Amino acid sequence: MKRSIVIVGSGGRLGAALFREWRAWGEQVIGFDRAQLDLTDDRAIHARLDPLEFDVLVNCAAQTNLDRCEREPDEAFRVNSAAVATIAEICTRKRARCVHISTDYVFDGMKDTPYVEEDEPRPISHYGESKWSGEKCLLAVSGRHLAVRVSWVFGPDRASFLDQIIQRAMTQDRVEAIADKVSVPTYTLDAANLLRPLLDRPEIGGVLHLCNAGQCTWQQYGQHALDCAAAAGLPLRTQRVEPVKLGEMAAFVARRPVYTPLATDRLTRLTAITPRSWREAVEEYVRAYCKPRFC
Repeated sequence: MKRSIVIVGSGGRLGAALFREWRAWGEQVIGFDRAQLDLTDDRAIHARLDPLEFDVLVNCAAQTNLDRCEREPDEAFRVNSAAVATIAEICTRKRARCVHISTDYVFDGMKDTPYVEEDEPRPISHYGESKWSGEKCLLAVSGRHLAVRVSWVFGPDRASFLDQIIQRAMTQDRVEAIADKVSVPTYTLDAANLLRPLLDRPEIGGVLHLCNAGQCTWQQYGQHALDCAAAAGLPLRTQRVEPVKLGEMAAFVARRPVYTPLATDRLTRLTAITPRSWREAVEEYVRAYCKPRFC
């Protein structure tokens, strides 16, 4: 029997991929983008979701602009926390599963080994604080809901750092990326595959980490993207990503944690799927999507 799935934030990088991929796999999917569902308005959330019958709701929507969250914390907490509580309550009342997408930025980055789900969040920005607050609101409504933390999301539906670094390398003689901040890229098409087995497993609740395997700096991430772009025949003006330090980013308003790789052992135990390496995912993405777009 087909599941009825609602995706909130279906216009974003991850939400759009889930919407398209799961529909292609035969799921019944309804999506709401930012224009269709205003998460700052509690009444609008009820007006959209109350009339619907669904089995699963995946909330991919968020205010993700770190510096805007730092300047506008009230908005950040309305979207990333208060709206999550409302959505979780609606799902619970309908006996539907709520899967909420969270972030590695709930951590302070002070570890030197990948974060596991049991590690205590210690956010250092309003964005991280609001996302952690959203997790707590979700699980306070029901421990059977699921908060899924992802990091450095890239995919074909919306440009990301990966696309930007390739575009800059095609038009500029010098490109730079931060060399002292470490996390893990998450390919949206892989995320769609990894999340799908969890949709009809209500016994799996709490917090779950989901990303590709490995870890890298922004510079290493960008350099691998350019290596793949060069191998694919893209006309690059430079094939090297120069290193810069996080502390040199004077335009940044919010603090960024320096080390936030996520361990995915729990995901593998639950699904018997081991995420592939971020390098392999980037290579596939550049070959399948960047080459046709930029050549």
